[in-house]
Amino acid sequence: MRIEIKNEFSFILFLSVTLAILIVFDINGTARVALGLPFVLFFPGYALIAALFPARGDIDDIERVALSFGLSIAVVPLLGLMLNYTPWGIRLYPVLLTLLILTILLSVITVYRRNKLSFEERFMVTLNLKTIKWGSFSRLDKILSVALVGTIIFAVGSLYYVATTPKVGEKFTEFYILGPGGKAEGYPRDMKTGEEKEVILGTVNHEHRPVSYTAEVRVNGYVKKRLGPFELNHEGKREETVSFSANEPHENMKVEFLLFKNGESDPYRSLHLWVDVRE
Repeated sequence: MRIEIKNEFSFILFLSVTLAILIVFDINGTARVALGLPFVLFFPGYALIAALFPARGDIDDIERVALSFGLSIAVVPLLGLMLNYTPWGIRLYPVLLTLLILTILLSVITVYRRNKLSFEERFMVTLNLKTIKWGSFSRLDKILSVALVGTIIFAVGSLYYVATTPKVGEKFTEFYILGPGGKAEGYPRDMKTGEEKEVILGTVNHEHRPVSYTAEVRVNGYVKKRLGPFELNHEGKREETVSFSANEPHENMKVEFLLFKNGESDPYRSLHLWVDVRE
């Protein structure tokens, strides 16, 4: 049984737009993965090959499929590299839109070039349901077939691994000082002897695990106050108002805020303010 598809790009564009809708509406699941794999690994290369070789006899079917996978794997990273130098960067929506525009543009070019050929010369996707005999393949076709299967397995396996493996970002703890109003401004710059000044000390855990912290406030190297220990889970946040004072006049008094992790003796983070103390 032989089936010919006159315009395969109607299916390609339908599947691409369906994937875009799933992504825009944040619908996850098997359908999104099933559509995303050919959208990245096959459609761009196939559209490019179709635009370059619109005639039936330009290249055979196995070469067309193999080159489609190969060019997709080559073109998509290049587009990502180009996006990296634009204000949009390599993010989901810019990549989706870029690949969608590329596929549509190449599809239009392909249809235009095919229409300039006679009906008999135009390439059409043909599905032959009879049993394919391995011995009837040429040596080149056998090599391309093995390479194609290996490429597909490797590419699908790589994407599956990337999609299913939890992504662990950089591990660090955020440590900051805010002014009394809760903003990064209005820090104490001068004070009188015996007067207390306040700031807000903030800690945010981005370590991907629970961490126990201790904080110290030091004035000119002397410990004036200890905070904690307190434990924060991943993405846990703690803000606490701390005060400090001085009993003697001092120009450019150094007020330090030190953060320690898990009882370590060396500070993990340190911040400081310079304050003038007057009579």
